[in-house]
Amino acid sequence: MEELRALCPWDQKQDWDSLRPLTIEETYELADAILKSDAKEVEEEVGDIFLHLVFYSKIAEEKGLFDVADVIHKLCDKLVDRHPHIYGSVEVNGAEDVKKNWEELKLQSGKKSVLEGVPDSLPAMIKAYRMQEKTAQVGFEWSEKEEVWAKVEEEMHEFKEAESASAKEMEFGDLLFSLINYARYEGIDPEMALARTNMKFKSRFEFIEAHAHRPLKEMSLEEMDQLWVTAKKEE
Repeated sequence: MEELRALCPWDQKQDWDSLRPLTIEETYELADAILKSDAKEVEEEVGDIFLHLVFYSKIAEEKGLFDVADVIHKLCDKLVDRHPHIYGSVEVNGAEDVKKNWEELKLQSGKKSVLEGVPDSLPAMIKAYRMQEKTAQVGFEWSEKEEVWAKVEEEMHEFKEAESASAKEMEFGDLLFSLINYARYEGIDPEMALARTNMKFKSRFEFIEAHAHRPLKEMSLEEMDQLWVTAKKEE
């Protein structure tokens, strides 16, 4: 990285702002590789993200702010602090206790809210899941799964009863939020579930396009659905 910053015109021009969208893109590429369970691609994408982390640190070093060693030392200190069941005398009974302790320690370190660490720019579904997960660590959740499903049904009823466009949008958002919460109680990652459904839909529709005997606009929905069923059987 030092050589690139010294010798490469493109690397010399970069700063945190210019790298930000590229880092987001690389993160999504890693997410895609994980979704496909492609270990070779995961390895490559992890490397690309490592490069970005070194890049951010190098730019900071040039400004006299911090360097990559500072980043790693601070991370190690935080991991030690957040794992008192390993580096201290605290006893835990499973992963849930660890998560609860983690959130409590974050509050003790100066965080004003358990939700403070949830980025505003997260995709809405992931953000909803993370907020629900974090507030659950301090006891803000139903004790029974049936109560959560009752809330889903309540929100479905309110959506059906909504009349104006704005009311429908609000109630639909509430319905999605409650479904995401129910997924959490079922041990389902809603983002992963929807991502897999998107992949499945894409594959089946591309099958329709590849096997259509005439342009899709000239075909009936019933004809396309027959191809959809065939694609489903061949999966």
